[in-house]
Amino acid sequence: MPILGIESSCDETAAAVVRGGRDILSSVVASQDDVHRKYGGVVPELASREHLRRIVPVVREALERAGMDFAGIAAIGVTRGPGLIGSLLVGYTYGHTLASALGKPLVPVNHLEGHVHAVFLEAQQPNGAARKALPELPAVCLIVSGGHTVLYDVQPEEGNVSAPPEYPAYRCRYGRIGATRDDAAGEAYDKVAKLLALGYPGGPVIDQLARHGNAGAVAFTSPRTRGNPFDFSFSGIKTAVLRHVRSNPAFEPEIAARSEALRAGVRKAVDLLPLCSRATLDLVASFQRAVVEDLVARTLGAAEERAARCALVSGGVAANSELRATFEQEAAARSLPVFFPSRPLSTDNAAMIAAAAYPLLLAGRTARNGEDAQANLPLA
Repeated sequence: MPILGIESSCDETAAAVVRGGRDILSSVVASQDDVHRKYGGVVPELASREHLRRIVPVVREALERAGMDFAGIAAIGVTRGPGLIGSLLVGYTYGHTLASALGKPLVPVNHLEGHVHAVFLEAQQPNGAARKALPELPAVCLIVSGGHTVLYDVQPEEGNVSAPPEYPAYRCRYGRIGATRDDAAGEAYDKVAKLLALGYPGGPVIDQLARHGNAGAVAFTSPRTRGNPFDFSFSGIKTAVLRHVRSNPAFEPEIAARSEALRAGVRKAVDLLPLCSRATLDLVASFQRAVVEDLVARTLGAAEERAARCALVSGGVAANSELRATFEQEAAARSLPVFFPSRPLSTDNAAMIAAAAYPLLLAGRTARNGEDAQANLPLA
């Protein structure tokens, strides 16, 4: 049952063909980084326009790479939400129209559930990092990206349809444990990178530069959240970076120099490194350490409280090297398995949408009349 997946929740136009919820026949992602880079973040109006321009060729390329045409597709899975409403409407409307024209089932998928299934999908790949030990449910899942930082309890849904014994669960039910009260972690990375003139997107550059700094050089107070101990808050860390820079005028000349380099087309961390002082490298390393430690501590704390069998970590920030290393180290100390998707499956992609659509299709959860894209679509 090959499913065509379509993803357009933010600024990546993506399409993929996945067979049986596990075999990736193709996966195409068209990034908009070049469009939004000069603004230091995603501009919703520009994102939706780019989706309109790219969605047809991206879907066509995904089918060509899979070696099939529309006739060979069993169903179309498309992101319904959450995300930027203009971006969502482009993908959802296109998928809905395509399904109607072809007489194929349309399967609406929650973007966040797609990220959960990205972990399961990676675990089933022939060369996947998790092949030796598949994730077992119940689990705790951290979804961390530029738009989301949220913790979910992931339980197997009773009456799973056609779940093979080697796959932990096709159909899951979710309970939200905690979420960010302000900035998402990836958003904090982008804002700090913009402040320091490190380019956009900020996460990959900060991750690479942080390796050259002393993560203990700048002390950041651990975020405190009254009430739910598993809620996140990153605005305080971001503001602390801003105050640190403003209180040290020595940062100004190098920020100006990097701004000029960015305008000249410099993008890679290796090229920005000579333009970064020891103070800047220590600052980004300390910032990253504070964010990573908070994400890891709250996630593993939730896993311990709920007696989870494993932890799942997905979303764009899950590609961060220090986050992965710290999770693996701390989880191993607690004898708790932790699973990540590969880096291509961590960021927004349509393979995870097609994979998540498969169990929904088997359960008959197809689109209903009047159902449309929803910017704040809840998962739980």
